[in-house]
Amino acid sequence: MQGTLAATLSSITLETKMSQDSTPMFETIRLEMTGSVATLTLNRPQRLNAAPPAMFVEIAAALKQLPALGARALLITGEGRAFCSGADLQGRSTDTTASRGAQTYKSLSESYSPTMVALSKLSVPVIAAVNGVAAGIGCSLALAADFTLAARSAYFLEAFVNIGLVPDGGATWMLARQVGKARATEMMMLGERIAAEKAEQWGLIYRAVDDADLMTQAHALAERLANGPTLALGMMRKGLARALEQTYDETLAMEASHQALAADSADAREGGMAFLERRKPAFKGA
Repeated sequence: MQGTLAATLSSITLETKMSQDSTPMFETIRLEMTGSVATLTLNRPQRLNAAPPAMFVEIAAALKQLPALGARALLITGEGRAFCSGADLQGRSTDTTASRGAQTYKSLSESYSPTMVALSKLSVPVIAAVNGVAAGIGCSLALAADFTLAARSAYFLEAFVNIGLVPDGGATWMLARQVGKARATEMMMLGERIAAEKAEQWGLIYRAVDDADLMTQAHALAERLANGPTLALGMMRKGLARALEQTYDETLAMEASHQALAADSADAREGGMAFLERRKPAFKGA
């Protein structure tokens, strides 16, 4: 990476070029539409999809494109034999005026963390198909999905302790809530691989599947969710996140507010009519 981190980030054009099928073109990722499912592929296979700050800037730009593309579900995966091997340590800024710590803080604050927040606030379901190693920030990205499927050969790794660093990308928040303090401590302080099947047993991920079936099952799940009442699904994912921080009374009030919005939706009317008419509902996400 040439020049300072700030210069690198500012050089990325968020008003991306559009391909002939009207999906945005990027340098480090691909964004493709299949029906109403958007597939975001981390696309640096020669580096095991190691993520420089520029990649997460592009991910954030891609997330902003989803409403205009008509996406009703997002599938995230990696190109080649890895999901994401972590932050690209070779992609650090060459700015010698700032300490390594200052540069790291800047890249987290301006690139990685804002993108993780944007992902958490999406109004559509998110599925991760982990096709290989998911380490460091890649582990955080994979576990931020609503449904994380992993190939049996894949594994999850909080590698930070092995190089004298601490977890980031929201890992500290997510792991403690997903698998409890003891297992989160194991992952963070021992820095050992957690195989896909063990991750499923722990409840860290949704499902471990045969390698050959990963993308088929991930796409099938994404399509199922995209064909569902995505307005309600979006409120569910936000409600689940907020419920982890709220009191019981506050959660009841939130549910009432969300239910009022859902009850007035076209999907709720369609769902009710389909039930009465004993047919499958045709949800539109509105």
